[in-house]
Amino acid sequence: MGMSRSLGKAGPLIAGLPPAYFALVMSTGIVSIACHLSGFQFLALSLFWLNVGFYVILWQLSFIRLIFYYSELLADFRSYSRGFGFLTIVAGTCILGNQFIILMGSPRIAVGLLCFGTALWLWFIYGLLTSLTIKGDKPSLDEGINGIWLMVTVSTQSVSILICLVSSHCPAQRELLQFASFCLFLVGGLFYFLIITLIFYRVIFLPLGPRDLTPPYWISMGAAAIGTLTGATLTAHSQGSPFLQQVHQFLVGCTVLFWSVATWWIPLLLILGIWRHFIGKINLSYSHQYWGMVFPLGMYTVCTVRLSEITQLPIFMEISHYFIYAALTAWLLTFAGLIRSLLRSLGASARPV
Repeated sequence: MGMSRSLGKAGPLIAGLPPAYFALVMSTGIVSIACHLSGFQFLALSLFWLNVGFYVILWQLSFIRLIFYYSELLADFRSYSRGFGFLTIVAGTCILGNQFIILMGSPRIAVGLLCFGTALWLWFIYGLLTSLTIKGDKPSLDEGINGIWLMVTVSTQSVSILICLVSSHCPAQRELLQFASFCLFLVGGLFYFLIITLIFYRVIFLPLGPRDLTPPYWISMGAAAIGTLTGATLTAHSQGSPFLQQVHQFLVGCTVLFWSVATWWIPLLLILGIWRHFIGKINLSYSHQYWGMVFPLGMYTVCTVRLSEITQLPIFMEISHYFIYAALTAWLLTFAGLIRSLLRSLGASARPV
C-alpha cells in the first residue's frame, strides 16, 4: 500500500494505461528498420536505442499496473474494445528482436526475445479468445469490434518473421523453424481475412460516426503490410530450404496479394481521415491510438523494400523512397504529441490542489 500511495497523482495514469501502448515500440522499431533500409543509419540507430528505452519503461509501468491495479488490468483483458491491445506487447517484442538482428547483428538477444514473444503470443491469443468466447454479456458488432482486433494478425506475423530471421542462425533447426514460420504466416493470413470481413461489414453496413473511426483502423493496411513482409522474408530465405522451395511460387503470389491489399487501403483511409477531421471536426490532439497509424506507414515502407528485393522490380524501391518520409513525419509528429502530453500531465501533477 505504501508503494501505491507513493505513486501519487501518477497512480491514476498508470491504472488507466492502455494495453495497446506497446504500439509505441512497434512503431519506433519498424520506422527504425525502414530508416536502416533507406540508408539513414544514424536515425536507425538512434531510434533503436530509444526503442530499447521505451520497451523497458513500458514493462516497468505494466508491472506496476499488474501489482497495484490488477482489477483495471483484468477489466482491459476482458474488454472487446481494449483486450486485443495486449497483443501489441507481442508485436513490440518481436519487432525489437528484428532490430537486434538487422541493425545490431545480435541473434542471441533476438532468440531470447523470440522465446519471450512466442510465450506471450500463446498466452494472450488463447487467453483473449477464450475469455471473449465464454463471456456471457456480449456487445453488438459495432460496439465490440474495431481496428485493434487486427493485432491478432500483426502479432502472429511478427512472431513468424522473427522465427524466419532467427532460423538462419540455427542451422540444425533451420528447416523446422522455417516450417513453423510458414505455418504462422498462413494462420496470420487466415486471421486477417476473417477479421477484415467483420470490420468491412461493420463500417459499410452499420452506423459509423467520425468519432468511431479511430486511428487503429489504419491497422487494416498495416496488417496486410506485415503479411507482405512475412511472405517476402520467407521467400528471401527459401534458398537452401527444400520445403520453402516447394512453395516458392505460392509464397510470391501471397506476398503480392497482401501488398496489393495494403496499397488498396491507403487512399480509402486517407479519404476517411479527411472526413473524420475536416468534416467531422475531430481535433488532432495527441492520443496513444495514433501510434496505430504510424506503424502501418513504417511497415508499408519496409515491406515494399523487401518486395522489391524478391521481385527485382525497381518501381517498388521508388515507392518506398517516398513512404519513408511519410513514416518519419508521422513518427515525429506523434512523438512530439507524446512529449507535450507528458509535460502537461507532469505540470498538472506538480500544481498544488
